[in-house]
Amino acid sequence: MTYENSLQFARSQDHNDSLQTFRERFYIPQVNGKDAIYLCGNSLGLQPKSVRAALEQELLDWQNLGVEGHFQGKNPWFRYHELFSEKEARIVGAQPAEVIVMNNLTTNLHLLLVSFYQPTPERYRIITEAGAFPSDQYALETQVKFHGFHPEEAILELKPRPGECNLRTADIEAAIAENAHSVALILMGGLNYYTGQVFDLAAITKAGHAAGALVGFDLAHAAGNVLLSLHEWEVDFAVWCTYKYLNSGPGGVGAAFVHEKHAHNPDLPRFAGWWGHNPEERFQMKKGFKPMAGAAGWQLSNGAILTMAAHKAALDIFDEAGMPALRAKSEQLTGYLEFLIQEMGLSATQLQIITPAEPTARGCQLSLLVHQNGRALFEKLTAAGVILDWREPNVIRVAPVPLYNSFEDVFCFAEILRKSWTELEQASTKGLVAPANTSDQSS
Repeated sequence: MTYENSLQFARSQDHNDSLQTFRERFYIPQVNGKDAIYLCGNSLGLQPKSVRAALEQELLDWQNLGVEGHFQGKNPWFRYHELFSEKEARIVGAQPAEVIVMNNLTTNLHLLLVSFYQPTPERYRIITEAGAFPSDQYALETQVKFHGFHPEEAILELKPRPGECNLRTADIEAAIAENAHSVALILMGGLNYYTGQVFDLAAITKAGHAAGALVGFDLAHAAGNVLLSLHEWEVDFAVWCTYKYLNSGPGGVGAAFVHEKHAHNPDLPRFAGWWGHNPEERFQMKKGFKPMAGAAGWQLSNGAILTMAAHKAALDIFDEAGMPALRAKSEQLTGYLEFLIQEMGLSATQLQIITPAEPTARGCQLSLLVHQNGRALFEKLTAAGVILDWREPNVIRVAPVPLYNSFEDVFCFAEILRKSWTELEQASTKGLVAPANTSDQSS
């Protein structure tokens, strides 16, 4: 696509957008009585208008049926998790039996590490990316300690080359091969939350298996954002949340994937609960855990129906739009955002996009490394009605989401960014703003 820096161009793209009507199915936050420019779906997706009715349906069944809602409700709670199997599987490229909606992301990560991190004195290392989201860091640190190893020795964090912001796939593969004798698990984010880099999951999985290791991914920022084929790539396991790109509400329910080569193995170590037990025998209340087939066998307790109802409403919209169409629009929106930022003519010592330029290596997020007055710039953008997020020490993350963001959103953001930047430069020249310290985040 050939982009143009004009409001007319942005509106023409929106007019021709086959997904344009989906925006009307979400509530847009208001700032000063106007729709905000919401570019923070990478942190929390917007509320679908259908969520309220979905919640009210379950509240009515609870009100009118009480405990009988488990079997007589419109969506019986006893098998509520089954409502997600096919649609959730399409999001991540899995077989329906390989996915389960349950708990939250970090709980699911710990549960699957019980099964897939089984270190020995010879094979005990975990390979991950440096700067992973803190929950992943804490989960790995405590799992390693639980098994009697020291995190400094057992966890190998991969960093970009000096002067670079992103990991090279070849360097990841080389690190796995070099540690083939000691690595037990590769656990990485599908998309790095800070830089926005999408990792080559197929290549990493292949390299991990060649080294004799198991491979898992945290897809918090990848699920619903980029195209995934977990089954085909033979990823061993994955976890994700549903409140970012999947729009299922703050603290919403999590989900997990277990490849069928493992999901039907009842002898695989796991922590068990009664909701993962054979449903035909669940109410016999007998000893002896018999896991359900597939990923469902990792369930612990009965589902949190109200948060799952919100996810069901959001997932119905997502599935209607379809990942291929959403991904195609996402690439165009993100490309337009990149084009407009480059049109500002700023040098890399002023503002640097640290997210990869290749569309296949990024989702809909661009991370802007602001070398001077970054916090002041962020606050100006916020005051102007733009909702995005700040990551210390000096990164602004901008995420145009294809379900509800428009080309006009992106154009207007760029205009506000340009105006705010100019005003800060003028203020700095007059000594009204003290320049912030430059911080190099390339390593």
